[in-house]
Amino acid sequence: MTLWTGAAGAVLFVLVFLIDGGSRKHYSSVRHPISALALGRRGWIQTTNFLVSGAAITVGAVGTVADGPSVLLGGVLAVFGLGLVASGVFRMDPMLGYPPGAPPGIPEESSVGHRVHDFAGAVVFLALPLAAAIATFTLPGTWWRTGSASVAVALFVGIGWFGRAWEETSPHLGLIQRAVVITGWAWLTAFFTAQALGLSG
Repeated sequence: MTLWTGAAGAVLFVLVFLIDGGSRKHYSSVRHPISALALGRRGWIQTTNFLVSGAAITVGAVGTVADGPSVLLGGVLAVFGLGLVASGVFRMDPMLGYPPGAPPGIPEESSVGHRVHDFAGAVVFLALPLAAAIATFTLPGTWWRTGSASVAVALFVGIGWFGRAWEETSPHLGLIQRAVVITGWAWLTAFFTAQALGLSG
């Protein structure tokens, strides 16, 4: 049951930010980061998404530690889940023109909460490709090892691309981040599901 909880948490996270971001006035899924959905009148939706999904993924990670192919892999996924929870507890500052009235760019100075959110985000975006890399050496079967290796490489490249887009305040910042997130969370969902079905170790 814990593994299915982890899979559900990964799917929930993506569905919520896609639906909320696509239906919110003044918000651009192409330009704005996912975390910006935690701002404004409807911000509670993404905040709850961070908390619930992060907690569910952490539960799945505990199941991986208990019954999975690698304690190290489960531990890294637990760090990933807790990083999502922290991202919900601490919000980013308004910027990039969202919510309306926010600075059009990225301010040089930020609040303590924003800095903690940034740190939590760094943990999240480093833990998942690291987990995929660990899976490359711990999961049985050529398909899982090759697939996990490919995802790990794609995520590390995507994260670098996203970091560059952030520094340059790219108008496609949100789109790049979503490509990274959907790729990583899809792998995570597949892993939890396969493990729950006894197909990954």
